[in-house]
Amino acid sequence: MEKMELQNKLTTIVEEVLAEAQLREKDVFVLGCTTSEIVGGTIGKSSSKEVGEWVIQTLKELLDQKNIYLAVQGCEHINRALVVERELADKRGWEIVAVKPALHAGGACSVAAFEQFSDPVEVESVTAQAGIDIGDTSIGMHVKHVQVPVRPSVKELGGAHVTALRSRPKYIGGPRAEY
Repeated sequence: MEKMELQNKLTTIVEEVLAEAQLREKDVFVLGCTTSEIVGGTIGKSSSKEVGEWVIQTLKELLDQKNIYLAVQGCEHINRALVVERELADKRGWEIVAVKPALHAGGACSVAAFEQFSDPVEVESVTAQAGIDIGDTSIGMHVKHVQVPVRPSVKELGGAHVTALRSRPKYIGGPRAEY
């Protein structure tokens, strides 16, 4: 599959998730991604620096236009720490951790985010309002409660299965409560 076709599919996925999630400026969108599976390999075995670069570039272009922060989850080798802009970590009080992602310890998207962000840092966890998971990397721990699945029309990016989540406020009260 060609890069342009993959970028178009990624754009469709993100636009559909954003439309359903109704994010506001300064909200956080989390990405979990295995470039290995996008290129048809096995998670963690065929990381592609090039694919990571265009995935992050594509997401940043879409999210920057809406003034939404991107958080990029690394793999289990760095305990799923996330690359974020230092400004965001400072604003939210997220603890910065001492790790720099590498191709096989963090993943290609984390490396690309570290290169493309203006002042990148790694944090242990975030509370995002929505996100996409390319290759079943498990982003749920980084999306606030209550999580609602989003079903994008594009179900795969290359060889990677795609899922998405958004959040909504908790419903409280009883039968007489109005929402």
